[in-house]
Amino acid sequence: MNLERVEQIIETYGRDRMNSLPILEDIQREFNYLPRQALELVAKRLGMPQGHVYQLATFFKAFTLSPKGEHQCKVCLGTACHVKGGALILETLEKELKVKAGATTADGKFSIEGVRCLGACALAPIIVIDNQPLGQITADAAVQKIRELAAPKTAPSPAPAPAPASKPAAAVPKRGVDMSAVPPR
Repeated sequence: MNLERVEQIIETYGRDRMNSLPILEDIQREFNYLPRQALELVAKRLGMPQGHVYQLATFFKAFTLSPKGEHQCKVCLGTACHVKGGALILETLEKELKVKAGATTADGKFSIEGVRCLGACALAPIIVIDNQPLGQITADAAVQKIRELAAPKTAPSPAPAPAPASKPAAAVPKRGVDMSAVPPR
C-alpha cells in the first residue's frame, strides 16, 4: 500500500472535507479497494473523525473495504436476467473461477458478484466485466471471456517486412458493358 500516493490524491483536492467522497473514489480506483491505512490517513488529513470516514466507505455500495480483483465481473440477477439464465451464468462462473460470488480469486485476478439489476433488461441476460457490458450472453460465452482475460498477454508479432519494389502491373483493359451509361430505373 503506497501511502505517498494517498497523500497525492488528498492534495489534489486541497484537503477539503467537502471532497471526501471524490478522494475515496480516487483511492479506490487506484487500489481497487479502500485500505484501512488509507481511510485513517484521509481522516487525519481532512480533520475528520475516523468513524465518519468509515461511515462513508461502508454506506455507499460503490466502495469496498476488501481487495477486488484485477478484473471485476458483475452478473445481473434482476428479474429479466434471472428468467433468461443469469443465475446459471453466475454459478458457471463461480465454478470456472473456483470462488463464490462476492469474493476474489486467490491470485487476485478476478472478483465476481451477483447484482440485483444493471438496468439493461432488453439485453438480458447481461454481465459487466471491467465496466464493459456483455448482453444476451450465454454461460459458455461468459466463461470464454473470462478465459481470454486470464490468458497471458503476448507481445504483438512484428509487422512483416515490406515486399521488394516491383514494376507496376500493366493496365488491364476493361471488358464487358459500361454500366455508367445505363439510366437508373
